[in-house]
Amino acid sequence: MDWTLSTLVCCHGAVPQSKLADPCPGMVQKLDQKLPVANEYLLLSGGVREGVVDLDLDELNIYARGTDYDMDFTLLVPALKLHDRNQPVTLDMRHSALCHSWLSLRLFDEGTISKWKDCCTIVDHINGATNYFFSPTKVADWFYDSIRIVLSEIQKKPQRGMPKVEKVEKNGTIISIILGVGSSRMLYDIVPVVSFKGWPAVAQSWLMENHFWDGKITEEEVISGFYLVPACSYKGRKDNEWRLSFARSEVQLKKCISGSLMQAYQACKAIIIKLLSRPKAISPYHLRSMMLWACDRLPANYLAQEDYAAHFLLGLIDDLQHCLVNKMCPNYFIPQCNMLEHLSEETVMLHARKLSSVRSDPTEHLRTAIEHVKAANRLTLELQRRGSTTSIPSPQSDGGDANQPDDRLAKKLQQLVTENPGKSISVFINPDDVTRPHFRIDDKFF
Repeated sequence: MDWTLSTLVCCHGAVPQSKLADPCPGMVQKLDQKLPVANEYLLLSGGVREGVVDLDLDELNIYARGTDYDMDFTLLVPALKLHDRNQPVTLDMRHSALCHSWLSLRLFDEGTISKWKDCCTIVDHINGATNYFFSPTKVADWFYDSIRIVLSEIQKKPQRGMPKVEKVEKNGTIISIILGVGSSRMLYDIVPVVSFKGWPAVAQSWLMENHFWDGKITEEEVISGFYLVPACSYKGRKDNEWRLSFARSEVQLKKCISGSLMQAYQACKAIIIKLLSRPKAISPYHLRSMMLWACDRLPANYLAQEDYAAHFLLGLIDDLQHCLVNKMCPNYFIPQCNMLEHLSEETVMLHARKLSSVRSDPTEHLRTAIEHVKAANRLTLELQRRGSTTSIPSPQSDGGDANQPDDRLAKKLQQLVTENPGKSISVFINPDDVTRPHFRIDDKFF
């Protein structure tokens, strides 16, 4: 991570590509000592708009790769930490929908309450006690104001080699910063969070099930921690409600997903971001959840096929269509939470019809998405050529360039569609024979 961003927050060496860093005090922490002195940030490749975290995209300004930025990242910044727990973490979900929680500062010491009570909503009880609930909206407001103060101080005393701050915007509870580094522009979506070690009690039953990652990584790696992110449910109170996030676990699970499936995911994501952007109902995070469910459902040796990216892409489209028609997309870690429950029938059917057009001619839609990626890359290269000859990485997203959709995938997709005209193609497993992987065309399994 570059000098400016690390100094703005609190860290001296956060490592890109989803690795944890051990931060030290920085300028924001020094303003009023609210942030933990010893903190631990998670830097994810890909911005919030790419679906790397389950956040609502309605309030985000639209940024275009190539036009506004060249590389994007998401930085989770713990405002509070709850560590050293050896039992499942029980959250206060009495006032919230599934996957959401209020957070009382009763869990913390008096010093923490004193520092943060101006970022809380206050509830007085009949017995005279006062309860402070950590407010995601007030925390985001404080964080945005703090960053602006720090930036103002930095600009008064610019240092040589310091990246240029091109844009700072508050998008709901997210702070988006675009930095000019050499001839490259990097978008950082900074998300204030609450960090927990351990595992939430509400997701405890998920650990009892069989999963695709069993034997590939340890359970300790998967359940090392979780977050509360500043997002509320459809009918929740924005000023009080936080959403559970398993971003740390998802980083580990991604290690167990084959390259061909990741390529299909990237291609499908590129298609739906453009096609299903209005009204905002389906996000890339929904697609990510469906991919994880597919990994649990399908045999590992089938998913490991290196040349099956086109098959997987069609399967993901079918899965998404199935979720829309049934208005059902379970959260991977808390399956009882349906992430599409709040959508109207009109909205889901509108998106289902749009997706049907993709399914009838997936190659054309994929090639359109590929052209968008290429155009963005051309813009980036042109700006770099004008500004500097410095070599920088190509634009990347969640998964990196190797998984971006390309012409080879489009050609394979076209071959499948051409060889099976008018037929429904899917990667669903044969329910009558679960011992072997199958590829389904209509009602026949191969």
